[in-house]
Amino acid sequence: MPTPTPTEYVLGTGADELERLGLQHRLWSDAAHAAWKLARLTPGARVLDVGSGPGYAAFDLAQIVQRAGAVVAVDESQSFIEYVAEQARARSLPQLVGRVGDVQRLDDILAGERAFDLAYARWVLCFVQSPDAVVAGVARALRPGGRFVVHDYFNYTSMTTAPRRESYAKIVQATGRSWRARGGDPDIGGRLPRLLHECGFEIEHVTAHQRLARPGDSMWPWVESWWRNFVPRLVALREITDDDASIFFADFESMRAETDFTVLPCVYEIVARKR
Repeated sequence: MPTPTPTEYVLGTGADELERLGLQHRLWSDAAHAAWKLARLTPGARVLDVGSGPGYAAFDLAQIVQRAGAVVAVDESQSFIEYVAEQARARSLPQLVGRVGDVQRLDDILAGERAFDLAYARWVLCFVQSPDAVVAGVARALRPGGRFVVHDYFNYTSMTTAPRRESYAKIVQATGRSWRARGGDPDIGGRLPRLLHECGFEIEHVTAHQRLARPGDSMWPWVESWWRNFVPRLVALREITDDDASIFFADFESMRAETDFTVLPCVYEIVARKR
């Protein structure tokens, strides 16, 4: 497997990742919808989906704002934005459009388009090299009083198993190192309140979503699909060895027959209003 470059999607953009992202959205859509409601999303609103991926959140947003509103989905992946366009046609969502580009350069992508009522970013700021550029770009794109909703990580490497397993801890630590080596920050949630304040936002709401996964429940496939896709990347990046990966997967598989559970990375939720 080739070593990914800093500008490449960490898990690629193939069919397996498309499927994983679809499952991920379905499992976390309850948190997204609740946060959008807190941010007063209504029919007719204009929404910016920042780092939309293949658009699973954007499809829901477009259904909420209806044809009187608009959703602009921005992502660096051409194939993901093509999927957005294809699904917008298939789902009869003319209010949804996709734009290809780096979310750290929103001004260039939007070409002067402003006055959005809401912006949404989920698991985006933790991966980019300049989260401050993303936040500043969102601030310029929103109207005064517009809201920025963020779901992202803080203290990512606290993820563990119960009881604790050395093999799992090794993979989690390697994951954090790999993100930082690519310019990301798995602790971005701890920096966000100050970044938002400096860019002219007032924090209206902060909370955390802490979830667990046990074999057989709906969250287990989410954590399993992440590791199945990402652990081989860690080997390719030389963050772990083939033996580390083999031991990890053997331990992970053994959890199915035990009473163990996995503590998932805590997802922090922020709703901020542009002053």
